[in-house]
Amino acid sequence: MANGNSNNLEIRDLHVQIEGEDKEILKGINLTVEAGKIHAIMGPNGSGKSTLAYTLAGHPRYEVTEGEVLYHGENVLDLEADERSKLGIFLAFQYPVAVAGVTVANFLRAAINAHRGEEGKDRRQTAIPVAEFRKQLNERMKMLDMAPEFARRYLNEGFSGGEKKRLEILQMAMLKPSIALMDETDSGLDIDALRIVANGVNTIKQQNPEMGVLVITHYQRLLDYIKPDVVHVLMDGQIVREGGPELALELEEKGYDWIREEVFGNVS
Repeated sequence: MANGNSNNLEIRDLHVQIEGEDKEILKGINLTVEAGKIHAIMGPNGSGKSTLAYTLAGHPRYEVTEGEVLYHGENVLDLEADERSKLGIFLAFQYPVAVAGVTVANFLRAAINAHRGEEGKDRRQTAIPVAEFRKQLNERMKMLDMAPEFARRYLNEGFSGGEKKRLEILQMAMLKPSIALMDETDSGLDIDALRIVANGVNTIKQQNPEMGVLVITHYQRLLDYIKPDVVHVLMDGQIVREGGPELALELEEKGYDWIREEVFGNVS
């Protein structure tokens, strides 16, 4: 595990359960998302992948019973979700929610201004100028092959699965996080939509070379487009195997049972 760099996101002995339940989901995760690198987490259904993503982002339903997550010298578990976002942590959701009456453009501008706001200052002093916002928005929508009228639609209302995922990547492009968490972004995407979304992520990464990325996925196909530096296997709430991109190919070919048998024995 890499350490000593405050730009890395360091997860140490993280134990998590759902609030109000007595079942531990994450059972001592140790993982470092290194600045400038792409990490992938793969694992079967129910292994704890989405729990990890939501916990890192600050979802209140997930209760941390032990461990810490260090970023820029702070334990982010002590911060609210909006404070983690302002620190540079971004989560692309697997199932984005719809918000009626709020346009994509207004939502994105509000999010940017929330990040730019400074304690004790008038919001008008730190708000992004309208012309600058429109220029940035148009450039990034073009990158993701989005029609201009997309910005006037209500947030995720009536969106296809592919449109929802493109919007998640558009948010990432506009907010420019330093750590991007992608929770099964490939879920429900056809090949064309997957390619567009992945190309968008790669372009953002090229523009922000120090950004660390954690890609959470079931399948290797996303990793054909977003090339990981490190692949981690999460199973039964634990990181049980780490390797290079070749590990994802092996999982695609052989599935997860061989790892389960090696780690936990031949349990039916």
